[in-house]
Amino acid sequence: MTLRISLILLVLLPACRDDESVRAYGAADKQWRLIELNDQPFIAKATLTFPEEGRIAGSAPCNSYSGTMTVPYPWFEAGPIAATKRACPDLAEESAFFAALDAVTLSEVLGDTMILSNTDGLSMVFKAGD
Repeated sequence: MTLRISLILLVLLPACRDDESVRAYGAADKQWRLIELNDQPFIAKATLTFPEEGRIAGSAPCNSYSGTMTVPYPWFEAGPIAATKRACPDLAEESAFFAALDAVTLSEVLGDTMILSNTDGLSMVFKAGD
């Protein structure tokens, strides 16, 4: 009996190391477009994807970006973000997007809607698709 339990534990142990981030809870394999920032429509185009375990990427209003994200769901913490350095008329919106992405700490995925927020009332609402 002890051998059987040990074998079961050995089989299940690798499962404990699987991705526990928002990616594994419905955010993977989708492109998320920001539609609302702090209860206001976000007119500029900004996207967020989870291309692989521990990574985020997307397009801000002017630049593409990537970074890390490894905290377990429902927490959200974007690691250092690397972005290209193009200028465009939407730089103010891009700054607001990156500042919000840096400040959110919670995530929730409900079908084709993802909400990133924090305890200070900041909210980012994303929709899956274009």
